[in-house]
Amino acid sequence: MKRFVNVLEKVQIITGVTFLCIFFLIIMLQIVTRHLGISVIWTEEVANYSFIWGIFMGAAVMVNRREHFNFDFLIRKLNGKKRMSLSIFNDLVLIAFNSCILLLGLQVATEFWNYTWATIPEMKMGYVWIAIPIMAGTMIIYSVSHLIKHVQAVKVKEVSE
Repeated sequence: MKRFVNVLEKVQIITGVTFLCIFFLIIMLQIVTRHLGISVIWTEEVANYSFIWGIFMGAAVMVNRREHFNFDFLIRKLNGKKRMSLSIFNDLVLIAFNSCILLLGLQVATEFWNYTWATIPEMKMGYVWIAIPIMAGTMIIYSVSHLIKHVQAVKVKEVSE
């Protein structure tokens, strides 16, 4: 599971960075073309949608790294079994929340799949909306991985009291 999670994280980082680079390049193109008085109408839409993809992929990676959605204040105050119990609770909350986001994201992506972009009618909005269930699904995978690790730690009594 750990190897799979590491590969998945790398894929998401590469995807997120790629979309953020596209975002940056498109914004630079937009600045240059506006300065030259040339109207390139598709740049705003491409920038928005690539930013969405970059942020959603980054959010999922942050869940894996425990730098997103974390009760940091309490975890630092607790030790031993209480700390692991809170970590398990966090994992369960994230799994439940992201399961709802996954189901609703699939519903939205399905509903709006055939809608088209305003400036590039050949592009389907489904390609934008599918980022939601992908993000939620990978967050569930990461949270399940953490949950397994925390439950194993409690079972093996690696947690010091």
